[in-house]
Amino acid sequence: MVKKFFYGLLVVFALIQLFQPDRNTSSENLRTDLGNHYKIPDTVESLLNTICYDCHSNNTDYPWFINVQPVGWYMQSKVDRGKKHLNFSEFGNLTKEKAIRKLNEIDDVMKTNRMPLKAYKWYNPKADLSEQQRQAISSWAINLRDIIQKDSLNAVNPDSLGTTVPPPVTSTP
Repeated sequence: MVKKFFYGLLVVFALIQLFQPDRNTSSENLRTDLGNHYKIPDTVESLLNTICYDCHSNNTDYPWFINVQPVGWYMQSKVDRGKKHLNFSEFGNLTKEKAIRKLNEIDDVMKTNRMPLKAYKWYNPKADLSEQQRQAISSWAINLRDIIQKDSLNAVNPDSLGTTVPPPVTSTP
């Protein structure tokens, strides 16, 4: 009886492997991406890209065990939830008020050590931020929030404005 139960569980486990979650992967670099839209210091941008973007952007770098169900379903639900709450790939689409609110939330989660999630730190040791790294992200978020509150255009990354240089004027003889 125990043997049949074990084999039954093994068959169920094998069958659920056929149902893989949709992956959050995109190689597209959107103009609305946080780094393309706002000025970010290199150190903070590096931290956001390597730690925050997995759950809060349109591109997740998945570990190998995403392919093992039900672990993959759980992980994908966390990515979907994180992306729904804050998506750095579409941050440039936020209204001034919403951007300010999200930057306040970034400051808050850094100060209270609520992000990244413990489960994420378990398989990604780089995600265990030092106090100095947390402070850098928090300070950047508050500085950007203050700049946006005073003058939204002053916070915009000049490279994202899409200005084109006119061709040189040539004289004809």
